Amino acid sequence: MNFSLRQAVIQNLQGSSASDLHHTITDAIQKNEEVTLPGLGVLFEILWKEKDTSARQQWLATLEQYFQSNQP
Repeated sequence: MNFSLRQAVIQNLQGSSASDLHHTITDAIQKNEEVTLPGLGVLFEILWKEKDTSARQQWLATLEQYFQSNQP
């Protein structure tokens, strides 16, 4: 059996409205469970592929700022 987590996430969200997606994302973050991280990763991958270089640079700057100011 060949299971693709990426395809399962995409199929589960197919036809979702913006409101549905918002709920899915906020619910996954609020639950703070490791099991939801791969699904959020799939969503990030989709966004990354769909956005231009400018949007990607903004995200990278936000992440850089976070990781440089939130030291362990």
